[in-house]
Amino acid sequence: MTPYDIPKSLEETTLTTRPTREEAEAAVEVLLRWAGDNPDREGLRETPARVVRSFEEFFKGYQEDPHHHLAKTFEEVEGYQDMVMLRDITVQSHCEHHMVPITGKAHIAYLPDRRVVGISKLARVLNGYGYRLQTQETMTAQVANCIQTALQPRGVAVMIDAAHQCMSTRGVKSPCVSMVTTQFTGAFQDDADLRDRFYKQIQIR
Repeated sequence: MTPYDIPKSLEETTLTTRPTREEAEAAVEVLLRWAGDNPDREGLRETPARVVRSFEEFFKGYQEDPHHHLAKTFEEVEGYQDMVMLRDITVQSHCEHHMVPITGKAHIAYLPDRRVVGISKLARVLNGYGYRLQTQETMTAQVANCIQTALQPRGVAVMIDAAHQCMSTRGVKSPCVSMVTTQFTGAFQDDADLRDRFYKQIQIR
């Protein structure tokens, strides 16, 4: 495991027993009461169940190992060795400090070494880490490390540009700020010209 790895599933957490759905719904009801509202009123009666269902979707990344998405590769590429890039992948995650959304775009590139992977798999790797409680820095490193480990390419480049509601809706309340993080491995880390190509490809429309 790298320093950026986190448990791949709920079973690997420090929890000895995963709470039941009923316990999770009861916890939401407590929060509604703490906020000052009445969970028994018509508009909130089904809210605990809805919140638990939404959490299942928001945090489904805990139920998968992103490395599995890169298990199937293709070697019939006629010797292609240049950059493979996927731009403008939608990022959806949640801040691990305040549990509010992180949304933005990611750009992922790699330099294949004899084999490539289906392009949708790069987005699936991102989602596998995104649908968890995260910091953007950790998520960026996890995606790059996963691709590097699974594909063994000559290099990987990842950039994430995202807005954090923990900044836009609370605290300093700066709605027009986005955060940019990058992680490079191999040739992308060593070659400034290659990194420049990566940045220029992001800008091309």
